[in-house]
Amino acid sequence: MLEDLKKLAYEANMELPKYGLVTFTWGNISAIDRERGMFVIKPSGVDYNQLKPEDMVVMDLEGRKVEGKYNPSSDTATHLELYKAFPKIGGIVHTHSSWATSWAQSGRGIPCYGTTHADYIYGEVPCLRCLTKEEIEEGYEKNTGLLIADYFKDKEYMAVPACLCKNHGPFTWGKDPKEAVHHAVVLEEVAKMAFRCEQINPDVIPAPQELQDKHYLRKHGTNAYYGQKNRENVR
Repeated sequence: MLEDLKKLAYEANMELPKYGLVTFTWGNISAIDRERGMFVIKPSGVDYNQLKPEDMVVMDLEGRKVEGKYNPSSDTATHLELYKAFPKIGGIVHTHSSWATSWAQSGRGIPCYGTTHADYIYGEVPCLRCLTKEEIEEGYEKNTGLLIADYFKDKEYMAVPACLCKNHGPFTWGKDPKEAVHHAVVLEEVAKMAFRCEQINPDVIPAPQELQDKHYLRKHGTNAYYGQKNRENVR
């Protein structure tokens, strides 16, 4: 079932160690088939060196396992809530990548200090609050997803395809799992750059709004002109 989607999600998951975004099994990716109302996700605790496409777990949008010999990722309920809240997304990534997670643990969003950030993320990467004791005890993973969904309910979640959860780590998403991975890689790099930027100049302020607008809109706006038409944009 959903063999092509399993393969797509598997290949995306294997990009995480390739780009240095996971240590051991600290990460997961899912991909959704909107028409069939199901998604596939990495199994919980399975080492990337042992992972195979057929190991991916199929879930429905009620949170029930449809197919798979393994238990799904422990973060499955978070992915489920994001798929229900964000109808435009096709893939989700969660990691504990060190630079982005450092910002999350500090409880700070990542300001847009330059055009690298602005090319992909429109404005600050938000850091959401820590869950309450009751939220953690009642349904930690589900409430993580609900927290993210609530924050973005009146915002352009495709323009800011990433967030940090305080004391936890980053989540990214995209139109498909490949784009979600791309955003995870970008997030880690801009987290690193922002940290260094503040070390070099503690009084730094975000890039001018007109510069942020120019860089984001030339790639993603109505009249975008970055890249080649009918070709995949590779920077």
